Amino acid sequence: MPKVSSVIVPYATYLRVYEPLAAFPEPERDHWARYARRADRPSYQDELRRSLADLLPTPPIPVPVHESGDAFVLEVEGVLCVCPWRTRLRGWQALEELGDELPGPVLDAVLPEVVRRQAAQDYERWMARNPDARPWIRTSTWQVPLHWFVLVSDGERRFEKGSGDIPPMLRYRTPMVQARRRVARALRALKDAIDEGPLIDGLVDVGRWLEEFHPRSLVELDYGGLVHTLSAGELEDDHSAADVAEGIDALRRGDGAAAGTAYGRLVERWRSVRDRRSAN
Repeated sequence: MPKVSSVIVPYATYLRVYEPLAAFPEPERDHWARYARRADRPSYQDELRRSLADLLPTPPIPVPVHESGDAFVLEVEGVLCVCPWRTRLRGWQALEELGDELPGPVLDAVLPEVVRRQAAQDYERWMARNPDARPWIRTSTWQVPLHWFVLVSDGERRFEKGSGDIPPMLRYRTPMVQARRRVARALRALKDAIDEGPLIDGLVDVGRWLEEFHPRSLVELDYGGLVHTLSAGELEDDHSAADVAEGIDALRRGDGAAAGTAYGRLVERWRSVRDRRSAN
């Protein structure tokens, strides 16, 4: 497949759900079955390159005109699992959040107001026809949201240092039933210890999202392009899922001091990453 762009969009992390082929209705199931047999399926970086290419025209194209027919594919224990890109839907949702990320003048320079208004109107009309639509992929920039780590365990962590032109990789994969169980247990522990907070809100939201998928799905947490801003040593020493699990377990035992220590490690690690966002 020809490259759309040689530029890699960095610093985005991903939470993906891979559903078994049986979860898709026809004719979509047949489409993904044929798609999985293709030898030229695009990679993680190809998805990013295509997104970047849409921002190059004047005016930019914030949301693809047509929905993507691509997906990421895994085969686990003989079961084919598919994670559709749904680039158009995710583009609309990202536009809704962009106002919280950028100052007004910067936002207008990147995406003129008339472009954003038209995209919002298109999204409203599309949602009226597709009220149950949801993405298989969630994205975050310059961080891995701490509540994502609740879904996985340190034993599911896979780290590769990379070499030459191959970048490092840090990724977790877990069965859906495990992810849901961890969310439920963490919410019980957190609600017993604290009344409210962003960690609880994030877990409630991601828990509802996970309930939308087949119980035999796989959940993947991928550091994605964030590996380009972290050293190999920082990545190798990053055991954030273990820190989150340790903190929640301490809360469950009523050990506030141990929970605070684990949380402090997380805050310090991820503050240093986010600070690089504004560094020259």
